[in-house]
Amino acid sequence: QAQRPWRRMGLKLPTPAALGVLLALALLALAHLPPPPDHSPHSLPASAPTGLWGVVEAPLPEGQAHSERLPIPPAQPDQDQPPGWGRRWQQGMGGHTPPWLSNDDLQKMWLLASGRVVSKTRIPAHGQVLRVRLRAVRGAEEDTLPASPEEDCQDGRCGLIKRPGDLYEVLAFHLDRVLGLNRSLPAVARRFTSHLLPYSYTDGSLRPIIWWAPDLQHLEDANNDQNSCALGWLQYQEMLQPHGPTLAARDAPCSSIPRGEWSRLALFDFLLQVHDRLDRYCCGFQPDPSEPCVEEMLHEKCRNPAELVLVHILVRKSAPSRLVFIDNAGRPQHPEEKLNFRLLQGIDSFPAAAVATLQSGRLQSLLLESLRMDPELWENQGGAEGLRPLLWAIEKRARILLRHIQEHNLTL
Repeated sequence: QAQRPWRRMGLKLPTPAALGVLLALALLALAHLPPPPDHSPHSLPASAPTGLWGVVEAPLPEGQAHSERLPIPPAQPDQDQPPGWGRRWQQGMGGHTPPWLSNDDLQKMWLLASGRVVSKTRIPAHGQVLRVRLRAVRGAEEDTLPASPEEDCQDGRCGLIKRPGDLYEVLAFHLDRVLGLNRSLPAVARRFTSHLLPYSYTDGSLRPIIWWAPDLQHLEDANNDQNSCALGWLQYQEMLQPHGPTLAARDAPCSSIPRGEWSRLALFDFLLQVHDRLDRYCCGFQPDPSEPCVEEMLHEKCRNPAELVLVHILVRKSAPSRLVFIDNAGRPQHPEEKLNFRLLQGIDSFPAAAVATLQSGRLQSLLLESLRMDPELWENQGGAEGLRPLLWAIEKRARILLRHIQEHNLTL
């Protein structure tokens, strides 16, 4: 039966020897074909997926392992990485990184989220904050430790572990980047298991860890070391005057910081309702009796503006004219009727790009896209649905800010 088709076509059944020759020729031709582009180990198609840092991966030299180039999770998670963490991180990135997150941001986020804790230091006057040194794990390789304690953290391999209640700082970092302000320090959410940390840090609770900038400029005054310059409220308002600061203001601390920096800070703090920097005394709203500004009797000083000072006004030694935004947890639940407009006092212009993003109607979707990059926070908050109430609060404040800009004819 198998020979009938051949006979109908007038063909002769090939002999076994002929079949062997044909098979050999076919195998020889296959051996000389180039590997298919989708599976080539040494080349990428034009539409290659992005790598771990959001950049197209370059071809690897012959014999070089992939883990020698990219800092991917080790095959066996170390003591600070829960099982499956690396998989969730890559799923969070989804082969795509938002354009507002730079390669430097992504590398710092990776260090904060995956680095092994190798030492810890208490921060004076900040009992619930630990500074930790992180050793980056790159495949089978690990960073070397500094030669002496004096060099510790000077290479940018440290982070501040803060309280679980400060998780809003992670959202604040992404808001900063989405708006194009680029003044806050990278932050991620993480669970810690290192035996070097106190039990309260390893009980499974999710905490924010903020990148430690080694060149932050601090005052030598131990009672005012959270500032790069001592600035009072009245001096600050004088610096914001459109006619330019007076001679006294030009000689005052922080005079090297341009007015545009203060407008970035005011916009950021208003959206998050961060009061500690510009209004730690709660002069811009009626605080509840449980507020720290009331308990510490700071609110009473609002009657005398000359006593009011700004805090957390910081710059880096490498960029003394650019503010650095720290302690950005803000108040996600602050009621709309108590919004602190004092944060906007004296500001007559705002960054055009940031305002354009607020006007676009896409703020929530852009934030969701950015927050997906932090799988621990994303899962902890219940994904998009769980995050929407927080994002909606920011969206409403953005609309109020836009109305404020329009009503006061402020420039961009």
